[in-house]
Amino acid sequence: MRLSDLQNKDVINVKDGKKIGNIIDIIINLEGKMQSIVVEQTKGMRVFTSKEDIEITWQQIEKIGEDVILVKLTI
Repeated sequence: MRLSDLQNKDVINVKDGKKIGNIIDIIINLEGKMQSIVVEQTKGMRVFTSKEDIEITWQQIEKIGEDVILVKLTI
């Protein structure tokens, strides 16, 4: 799977069913394994938005599906 494939998927929190954001980067450890994903998180209303990056570890990813990535996260 390529990074571009992951970037097209919505990241959804299974705890509340809300969309967290979209992947903008991944972090790879020294052994060459994916350690975490970096998601650009959007907060606020459409007119007044602020964007923050959030790091989600590989252990927090529950499932990578065709259209979404499900994560277990308390924000």
